[in-house]
Amino acid sequence: LWETVTSSFASFIHGVQPEHLSKIVRHRSKRMILDSIGVGLVGSTTHVFDIALQYCRLYSSVAVSSVYGKPGIKLSPTLAAFTNGVATHSMDFDDTWHPATHPSGAILPALLAASQMLPPSTKPNGMDFLLAFNVGLEVQGRLMHFSTEAHNIPKRFHPPSVVGTMGSAAATAKLLSLSTAQCAHALGIAASLAGAPMANAATQAKPLHIGNATRLGFEAALLAARGMEANPLILDDIPGCSGFSVFYSVYQPKPLSTPSDHHEFLLEKQDIAFKRFPAHLGMHWVVDAALSVRNLFIHYAGSFSPSLIRTIVLKIPVSKYINRPFPSSEHEARHSFQFNACTALLDGEVGLSSFTESSIHRQELRELLDKVVVEHPEDNVANFDKMYGEVELLLHSGDVLTGKCDTFYGHWRKPLSKESLLKKFRSNASHVLPEEKIETIITMVDNLENLSDSSQLACSL
Repeated sequence: LWETVTSSFASFIHGVQPEHLSKIVRHRSKRMILDSIGVGLVGSTTHVFDIALQYCRLYSSVAVSSVYGKPGIKLSPTLAAFTNGVATHSMDFDDTWHPATHPSGAILPALLAASQMLPPSTKPNGMDFLLAFNVGLEVQGRLMHFSTEAHNIPKRFHPPSVVGTMGSAAATAKLLSLSTAQCAHALGIAASLAGAPMANAATQAKPLHIGNATRLGFEAALLAARGMEANPLILDDIPGCSGFSVFYSVYQPKPLSTPSDHHEFLLEKQDIAFKRFPAHLGMHWVVDAALSVRNLFIHYAGSFSPSLIRTIVLKIPVSKYINRPFPSSEHEARHSFQFNACTALLDGEVGLSSFTESSIHRQELRELLDKVVVEHPEDNVANFDKMYGEVELLLHSGDVLTGKCDTFYGHWRKPLSKESLLKKFRSNASHVLPEEKIETIITMVDNLENLSDSSQLACSL
């Protein structure tokens, strides 16, 4: 039988087995699961999450699936996935991959909800859950490698709304043990449910992109399981009739090899970036650069004295939606190079409290923002693997102090230590969960391969 790109993906999803996951892939993906749960839990304290939850409670008919941070509330599975996806991206605190997307939030909520939906006799175990999660990651990563455009900071659509929807469909199809044909249809259906414009970045609508990705991919798998069909060549490049290629100007699909003992998952080669503070990934370069120049300045002047600064020069890549001189809302502030650099200079840190209304509108912060000048050096490309952040302080004395960061702590080239990851998780989860529950989740994720019923993880949230 002639193999197409789409059929190769379907064969992979259906055929991949737990033994194909290497030790490093299991380790990295468990870190992602733990971080994503913590981010979702703290995200359940946000206003945008409350809006999503109120909306979903209008429809909860078969309420079996847990909601982050709300132990007394259950929703129908796909709406629980949606709500938890919104929570995960509500603060822009979730993991980021290269090529650029937020992979975990698009798949984990669907798997948590699906695990609670299945009857006791067919509950997937922890290894099944971990495998499905990695299938969702692999599909997202492979699809992004079909276009060189995907390697750069996006301009047209938000990647998780596209590849995340496909990844959720693949992950859920695996967890639900769909046939090869059904896996192909799930991908085809998901492609019709994908996409969101970048213009909604820095608004309350952006977290919906993750909520929709995880929910709609889940729905695609459920529809395929019930016999719905879609174009069996959805991932192939068919001249004159766009399938998945509609999302990219340059599209060169490649088959996904049938799983074997030698299959190397992308996660093996390309680790994930975990964020230390809740803002767009690009902000992490300028914050680390700002913190380093702040230390120089304190050494130079004895303390941080804004009155000594004439101009703050930010040397950043060209990316329109994260170049915001005077952000006026929490979501705009999370997407502003200027805001994050000046907050780091002023406070010596950026954290959850940096994005409150009172922090954003401080007079002393506004005075620093007034001093910012942006430059776009030609060698600073809008690409999370190659970009850098540079913060230059031009002082009234004529002296110039410079801080530069090309790899922030948490980037895949400089991964968070186990201690840092656990500290972030405990801090995030403590906003909504008691200490003993937090430790239970850490232990459960750490021993996921040995969990006999993966819905125990969802039930513990």
